[in-house]
Amino acid sequence: MEEKLREELTAALMQETERLGYPAEFGKAIAIGLGTESTMRRMIGYLKSAAPGSMEEIADEMMAILADRDKWMEKKKNEYYNQKYNQFLRGGLDEDE
Repeated sequence: MEEKLREELTAALMQETERLGYPAEFGKAIAIGLGTESTMRRMIGYLKSAAPGSMEEIADEMMAILADRDKWMEKKKNEYYNQKYNQFLRGGLDEDE
């Protein structure tokens, strides 16, 4: 199921880039670079609403989306380790972990 969704989103990105006058292969490269369904959906929304004027603008948006994803992942990792540290402060080491 996940692979089929990824293929559909890749096809949608290819279609949007073609609609804007750029090669479909560029859309495929963007999809591969983004990698996840959520980032591909975000890019499709951008392409539909912003109508970028160049391939460089699209690539810049891809980099911004990836930077946002990386920040989110770092935030979640920090929250996890902060929770573990707080558990340690409350109860010491857990021998099971």
